[in-house]
Amino acid sequence: MTTALDRHESAPPKHPAADNGRWWALVVLALAQLMVVLDATIVNIALPTAQADLAFSDADRQWVVTAYALAFGSLLLLGGRLSDFVGRKRMFLIGLIGFALASALGGAAQNLELLIVARALQGAFGAALAPAALSLLSTTFTEPAERGKAFGIFGAISGAGGGIGLLLGGVLTEYVSWRWCLYVNLVIAAIAVVGATLKLHSEPVQKHARLDLAGTVTAVVGLVALVYGLANAETDGWTAGWTLGPIIVGALVLVAFVVVERRVANPLLPLRVVLDRNRGGSYASIAISGAGMFGIFLFLTYYLTAVLGFTPVKTGLAFLPMLGGIMLTATTAGSILTPKIGPRPLVPLGALLGAAGMVWLTRLDLDSTYASGVLPGLIVVGLGLGLVFAPTQNAATSGVEHRDAGVASAMINTVQQVGGSIGTALLSSFAASAATDFAEGKTPTPTLAMEAQLASYHTVFWWSAGFFLLAAIVAAVLFRTGPLDVDPDAPPAMAH
Repeated sequence: MTTALDRHESAPPKHPAADNGRWWALVVLALAQLMVVLDATIVNIALPTAQADLAFSDADRQWVVTAYALAFGSLLLLGGRLSDFVGRKRMFLIGLIGFALASALGGAAQNLELLIVARALQGAFGAALAPAALSLLSTTFTEPAERGKAFGIFGAISGAGGGIGLLLGGVLTEYVSWRWCLYVNLVIAAIAVVGATLKLHSEPVQKHARLDLAGTVTAVVGLVALVYGLANAETDGWTAGWTLGPIIVGALVLVAFVVVERRVANPLLPLRVVLDRNRGGSYASIAISGAGMFGIFLFLTYYLTAVLGFTPVKTGLAFLPMLGGIMLTATTAGSILTPKIGPRPLVPLGALLGAAGMVWLTRLDLDSTYASGVLPGLIVVGLGLGLVFAPTQNAATSGVEHRDAGVASAMINTVQQVGGSIGTALLSSFAASAATDFAEGKTPTPTLAMEAQLASYHTVFWWSAGFFLLAAIVAAVLFRTGPLDVDPDAPPAMAH
């Protein structure tokens, strides 16, 4: 019986052309990942302008964001499994082209309803695209050092995409039109489709069993209900019927999903994928860090615009040092450290840095400056997030059989989406309560209103620090010590 090591030793010698092909494939996959990730924030910047243009209410506004989150979060597992079944390259191209067409529809929308439909379609095609991209990365780069480099770059894009979305959204909204926040995807997708056609290779699809319909239905219904309830918590509060009802239903249906997956012959999510300690550690770390991240992207944006008076473009530029920090640690830790020592020392350290950066931001005041108040915290959080993203994405897909690569990749996107939804809902409600408590019993003045807002930001930053601290503890407990498993069934031709 040949081991992964034997396969590695008997692999054919390196060919520069094949090497270049793999790195070009990484460029294509990173582009697609950037498109999906930046779409979570780019539209937020465009929303106020779109709202004025299409004349819809504040209550309706959240549905432009929620429609994307609902479709994306609930269909990821199905998208991941379909990429295992019909071929990853094929699913990747379907996702890319569908996402671009949905973006064109949204950009041309003349009313709120069409914009919401377009955003839901973007989410659905994003759910086909994201797992296919990550699983193609996982099956293309199988040699540990190369894999570490590739996942470092991919992790940097995943972590920085939200900030790039803020900057790009600000520039496009201010200087062109909010519609270009959607049209820009046509440009990215066109380049990625050409690159994918030329540089990505499909593995032959193995003869597969029938799709697990019971698992698919329970996964989709459970995740839709959960994300929908959490979205309502943000606007209606935690005690509202439309918040509690869907969250309870979602939790119960997801329990039913686990029961179904234990019993069916060909599960949508084989439990062997989740129960591995390293993969479980990855999923838990990303979910909890995803909740903490919203404190910085959402509420620091409020601080920069409301207190420091930054324009959308200036706000986007303000996040660049954080993106630099993410890219620095994601690429260095990903390529140099992860292949040697594995994720266990790196992810807890990254999460602790994230917590330290958030604690620094709790010192912000009404007369703080960007350079002395905001910048140090942003840089520290960025350095921490890079150490979280690259090793967790690598660990989530390491040692998984090729037949499960798509669904293992889908899980990391799913938990990040659910973690983000939970984080947004919790932090928004904590912020509202903190502002109300601060102002209670005091004479309303413009200064008091600003101080109450500041108190709400401080509360959120403390909670975000708590999420990062929890992520550090969970990662330290769950991850195994030592380097990650190599690909268990890499064909010799790919294990250069």
